[in-house]
Amino acid sequence: MPNSDSPASESSTTEIEPNPPVLTPLTHPRDGIPEVINTQVALRRAVRALRAGTGDLAVDTERASGFRYGQRAFLIQIRREGAGTWLIDPEVLDDLAELRDFMNEQPWILHAATQDLPCLHELGMSPTALFDTELAGRLAGFPRVSLGTMVAELLGLQLAKEHSAVDWSTRPLPESWLNYAALDVEVLEELRQEITKILQEQGKLEFALQEFEYERNLPDPQPAEEPWRKLSGIHKLKSRRNLAIARELWLSRESLARTQDIAPGRLLPDRAILAAIEQKASSVPSLLQIPGFHTRHAKRDAPRWMDAISRGRNTRDLPEVRSAKTGLPHPRSWAEKKPAAATRHEAAKEVLSAVSEHWNIPAENLLTPKYLRELCWNPPASLSTEAVAKKLASLGARQWQQELLAAPFAQAFTAI
Repeated sequence: MPNSDSPASESSTTEIEPNPPVLTPLTHPRDGIPEVINTQVALRRAVRALRAGTGDLAVDTERASGFRYGQRAFLIQIRREGAGTWLIDPEVLDDLAELRDFMNEQPWILHAATQDLPCLHELGMSPTALFDTELAGRLAGFPRVSLGTMVAELLGLQLAKEHSAVDWSTRPLPESWLNYAALDVEVLEELRQEITKILQEQGKLEFALQEFEYERNLPDPQPAEEPWRKLSGIHKLKSRRNLAIARELWLSRESLARTQDIAPGRLLPDRAILAAIEQKASSVPSLLQIPGFHTRHAKRDAPRWMDAISRGRNTRDLPEVRSAKTGLPHPRSWAEKKPAAATRHEAAKEVLSAVSEHWNIPAENLLTPKYLRELCWNPPASLSTEAVAKKLASLGARQWQQELLAAPFAQAFTAI
C-alpha cells in the first residue's frame, strides 16, 4: 500500500483550482445615464433618434412586482446602434402611438423575453422578429443563463444587479436605478453576437431561430379559472366551508388591490388569510390579534376582511375540496390507469435524456413536458417516424424538435 503521507500521493490527489477570470466592472453606460423621457416632446425626439439608428432594438422593461397591482411596465429601456440608450416612462405619457408604431416595425433583442413581452403587449408593442439571449444560452448548453452570468462568461464584464427587485413605480427614479436600467440593454447586442457564434459552431442556430419565432407568437398567460386556489398554503384547508372563506378573502383582497393599485400581498399576506381561517376569527378585535393583520393596510381594512369571512361562512356556493382536473392524469398514476402509456412514457424519457445529453440541450427545451405526456398517452395509430413527427407538430413541437425526436421515439415505441 502506498504511503498516504508521501509527496507523490499528495500531488496525485490535490487539484489546483484554476484562477477565475478577471472581470471588468460595467459600472456606467458608455454614453452616460440617459434622461427619462416623460413628455410628448421628448418622446418625439427619442423616436426620431431611434429611427436614425441602425440594427435591432435592445429592449428591456422594469416592473413593480410586489408593490403595484399587475405586471405593467413602469420603465422601458431601448438601445440601438447609432442612437444610444433611451429610458421611456410609459406611466406618465398620454400617447405612446409614435413609439408604438416605431417599435412594431423593428426586430428586438431581449433577455428572458417571456418576462417582458406581456407588459409590452399591454402597450400594443410587439417585435417583427425576436432574439432571446437567455433562451439562446439554454440551447447553447450554458448551466446558468442569468444576464449577469452570461455577460461575465461571454464578454468578460461584471454587471451589477442590485436594483432588480426595487419599486420601479417610484417617482422620481433615483439616479443609481436609472444607471442600472440603462446597463441592462447596454451590451445586449454584443451578447447576441457572441452567443450567435456559439450556436453556429454547435449547429444549433436554426434551432434557436425557430424557438424565438415560437416564443414571439406565444399568447400571453391567462388567469386560472379559480385563481384563489393559488393561495400559498391552501392545501392545508380540508373542508369546503374553509375553502369558501379563503375564496371570499382572496376575492375581496383582489378587488381592493386592483382599485388601489397595490400588490395584493401588501394589503394582506397569504399566511394571514390562512391564519384567520385556522383560528376562526369571529370579530374585528379577534382578527387583529392574528399575525399578519398588524400592518397598516390590514388594520385599516379589518371590517372588510370580516365581511369576507362572514360571506364565506354563510354562502351556499361551496367549492369542491379539489379543483376540477383538466387534461391528462399525472404520470405517476398511469401504471394503474393506462399501463401502455406508462411504458411509453418511461421509454420516451430515456430517449429524451439521450438526445438531451448528445446535443447538450436541457430536456425541457428539447420538448415541452406537456407535449411528451400527450404523445405517450395518445400516440398516433401508426408508429412510423412520419406519424410521430406529425403528432409532435400537431402538439406544437417545432420542426427541429420533430427532426431530432420523431425517429428515436418511433423506434422506442415500436420496440415496446
